[in-house]
Formats: sequence, structure tokens, C-alpha cells
Amino acid sequence: MPCAVITGSTKGIGLAIAKELAAVGYAPILNYSQDVTRAERALSCLQEIRKEARLVRADVTTESGVLALFEAALDQGAVEVWVNNIGQFHDKPFLETSIGDWEATLSSNLLSAVLCCQRVLPFMRERRRGSIINIASFHADQLRARPNTLPYAIAKAGLIHLTQTLAKTEGAYGIRVNALGPGFIDGGDHTSPEHAKNVSLERLGNADDVAKAVRFLISEDARYITGAFLNVDGGALL
Repeated sequence: MPCAVITGSTKGIGLAIAKELAAVGYAPILNYSQDVTRAERALSCLQEIRKEARLVRADVTTESGVLALFEAALDQGAVEVWVNNIGQFHDKPFLETSIGDWEATLSSNLLSAVLCCQRVLPFMRERRRGSIINIASFHADQLRARPNTLPYAIAKAGLIHLTQTLAKTEGAYGIRVNALGPGFIDGGDHTSPEHAKNVSLERLGNADDVAKAVRFLISEDARYITGAFLNVDGGALL
């Protein structure tokens, strides 16, 4: 059975993506690093949809953690989909942002995706197929001043550049690489109820909205789409 690896996938958007991909026939590999109770609850929920779901504890900001996650996924089947979802939010003024803040934010949002792509791409190249989805943030492809979220904004912008560069280099191997930009998602780190008034559709998004977009981008319906960045934001910031 083909596998879909989703980093940071025991809550929120990551868990919704895992459920969506399980529903269309993938064995989801759930990744987490800390909260064991939440992780086990997420696995139980996924196994009701797809009994082959598996839980892997691994720090994907490290090479050893990524290797452990990749090898565990291979034990379940061929890795056909990889979703880089993990990403720590940052909200501090620039002068209050420490070196540790920079390192943690860039590592979780950008370095993790780089390490994961470096690990899975040789396997996908050999099989001449695969789909990688990077979860960025809405309008990360546009140059906008972000005074209190600078490390986060830089990391997500870098994720878009990584997406487009890999789409360019990996297309010859049958591999597609795309990115999504979730907007104001209910329950998200940077979302409050009043944000709904800024959204054209007049509601907050939910994790399922993002998951269904992932489902489309990894499907045959999107077979001629690569290097794309899709805002899933209900028309926010128009």
C-alpha cells in the first residue's frame, strides 16, 4: 500500500490531511515529537479509517530524526506522498526576538522541509513518481512587511522558493512539488474570531479546507500542476 508521510500530524491541519489521505487509500504515517497522549489519540482515530496508519516519534529538524521517519515509512510501503506540515509560529517584535527564536522558527518551518526533501527525493526519483506538498502561509509569495513575525515570514517565503526550485529540478523524474498557504484557520496559532471580518467568504477556514486542497494537489486531477502556490484563505487580504 502506498504511504503518505505528514510531519507534525497529530493535531490541526496535519491530522486533517492525514485523515483525508487515508480516506483515498494511503497509509498515513503520523509524525510527532512530544505529546505522546495526543499522538496515540490521533493514531486511534486514523486507524478507524485506515488500519495501516502508523505513528512515528521523530524530530524532523534533525537528520537523524528525518532518517528514522523515512525508514519507518518504508516499513509500511512505498512513500508516494510527503507533506511538510510542521512549523512553529513566531510572534514577537524584532528587537525582542532572540537568536534562539530565530533558530527554532527557521528550523521547524524551513530546515525541516529541506531535510525531508533531501531524504525522500532519491527514493521518489528511483521510482519516477511522487508528490511533495509544503505547507506555507497565505500570501507567503508576496513581499509584505511583517514586523512581529519576521523569522516565520522569512521561513515561509523560503519554503515557496524551495517548492519552486524542486518543481523545476524534479519534474524530469515524474515528481511534482507544490505548496499551500493556509489563511485564518480556526484554532490556529495566529487566528482569532475577529479575523473572519477580513475574509471575503466571511468565515474562518478550518483544517478540512486545507486537507481537501492537499487531496486535490496529490491527485491525478492535478497531474499537470507543479511549482504552484495555492492560497487557501477564503479571499483574505484581497
